[in-house]
Amino acid sequence: MNLLGKKADTFAHGVREHVRLGPKISETVKGKLSLGARILQVGGLEKIFKQLFSFKEGEKLLKACQCYLSTTAGPIAGLLFISSEKVVVPVEKIKGVNQSENMKKPWQKYMEIVTVDGFDIWFMGFLNYHKAFKCLQQVLSQRLGDVDTF
Repeated sequence: MNLLGKKADTFAHGVREHVRLGPKISETVKGKLSLGARILQVGGLEKIFKQLFSFKEGEKLLKACQCYLSTTAGPIAGLLFISSEKVVVPVEKIKGVNQSENMKKPWQKYMEIVTVDGFDIWFMGFLNYHKAFKCLQQVLSQRLGDVDTF
């Protein structure tokens, strides 16, 4: 399979997994349409980010990823904002980031963020897992020095 075909296949798996994690496909689609309308109404993801979080001078939104936060009550759909200054928790509080996948279903990928105070935050159902992970690694490397996953 050529590179373009492989990327399309990976993206298709990401979309299918992302939609499958929702409680009902119809509810997930309604939620995505509502989110899209809000993004357009506000004027883009960067403006939503600025409205939701205190924004430091010089801070830049690097990536906004649609994904799910894994909780004991089940996955919660949302956006993971990665900026030059913060990721869900302040970057200086992040010890590392790990990749994981379901051994029986390797297209089901998970991301674990480990904080310096011992908390684990799990994300799943990314539309584009590899781009989100790469962006997060780059932010951590720039902020904390050359951080390896563990």
